[in-house]
Amino acid sequence: MRTLALIVIMALAIGPAAAGKLYKWVDQNGEVHYTDQPPPPEAKTAEHKKFGDQATDAPVPYAVRQAARNFPVTLYTADQCGDPCSKGSALLAKRGVPFTEKNVRDAALGEELKALNGGKLEVPVMKVGSQVVRGYEEGNWNNVLDAAGYPRWAATPARAATAAAKPAKPAEPAAPSGTAESSQ
Repeated sequence: MRTLALIVIMALAIGPAAAGKLYKWVDQNGEVHYTDQPPPPEAKTAEHKKFGDQATDAPVPYAVRQAARNFPVTLYTADQCGDPCSKGSALLAKRGVPFTEKNVRDAALGEELKALNGGKLEVPVMKVGSQVVRGYEEGNWNNVLDAAGYPRWAATPARAATAAAKPAKPAEPAAPSGTAESSQ
């Protein structure tokens, strides 16, 4: 019983780390940190990697791997951005698009955003490969992601897909014994 309780506690502790979130940040001394916890406010630079809605043990579909290799996605956000940034992030997650989220609270990232955005510090900005999309408009974002080869919907793990793909059918009545079924 104790072993079972220990296993459950460990699984709950590992859960957030396996949820597909990774933060990379640089502290005041220039030391780089990789964690599953958000960086402290005094972090010099911070990046947030997201891996979409896929289970971490499920293989990434070939189309997603190819699109991510050829057209990596970066989402520029800000703390005060609110709904547009949230919707943009949710759209990418819904489609299962792996992306890097860069919060422009850091001056260096602010300069990077200005260079992409015609000198403006407006967010959200999505960069897909070399194409820059300013502001959030779902149809436009979907068109750019489609053109880059990202699937419209996140692929589900094979285990879940087989269960969800087969709706429950009512059982057909069994053929009476001794009769042959017709062949076509």
